Amino acid sequence: MANIGKYNTLPVIAITDSGAYLNAGPLGEILLPNRFLPDNCQVNDQLKVFIFVDSADRLTATTAKPFGQVDQFVSLKVVQVNKIGAFLDWGLPKDLLVPHNQQHSTMEVGKYYLVRIYLDLQTDRLAASSKIDKYIDIWPAQYNQGDQVDLTIGGKTDLGFKAIINDLHWGLLYDNEIFQPLRIGKKLTGYIKRIREDGRIDLSLTRTGQRKVVDFTDTLLEHLAQNNGFIPLHDKSSPELIKRTLGVSKKTFKATVGHLLKNNKINIEADGIRLK
Repeated sequence: MANIGKYNTLPVIAITDSGAYLNAGPLGEILLPNRFLPDNCQVNDQLKVFIFVDSADRLTATTAKPFGQVDQFVSLKVVQVNKIGAFLDWGLPKDLLVPHNQQHSTMEVGKYYLVRIYLDLQTDRLAASSKIDKYIDIWPAQYNQGDQVDLTIGGKTDLGFKAIINDLHWGLLYDNEIFQPLRIGKKLTGYIKRIREDGRIDLSLTRTGQRKVVDFTDTLLEHLAQNNGFIPLHDKSSPELIKRTLGVSKKTFKATVGHLLKNNKINIEADGIRLK
């Protein structure tokens, strides 16, 4: 079944002067305009397209990639505000509406806001809401320590950054464990560090324990290779220098160096590490 506001793989059933018509099942036949038509497109080809409602309120297909799809959180820029609401640039010709009653705070032109894209079931129109909390699952999360998850950065707190886990739950990344710049809306891979007794979730951007060392091993070897086989870092280097150079804690750096030394991959010199 084809879904509005999401990617679908649909068969071409006819090619006309206007473009290709795709069979979207219960949604009927949907036009993929000529400007999006792949070269040498033929009837029965299977095309991956995004379905949206155009400015004339017609279902339309496109091979262009919007910045997000239905049920996803994404940071988007306001390009217009009027009596209907705020309009966001989301990478398609028709901007995405955030009605006034779906704005957590009054939106302003030129600013970015984290929103949830949704399908209005009464009108079949795509819209967005910045009232994030109403889309967060209130039921206890079923994660295990060490699980890999998808994160969307949701905001800054006194302790670190809030992040949305798998578009479902809130979690927290602590400042002293973050070794890269973060911004609201940034998407990245994370790991479940701990689920507290009160149900709150602590997150990490790197695996813990031996798995973390194994993950960083290839990164360190690549860094050595790109720097003529040598880096001026050692046991006496400051945690700040290691973090700035490699993006990891000194503890992870030392554990990885020990792992590589044990496997005869590197030599320790007085002023740094050399690749064998």
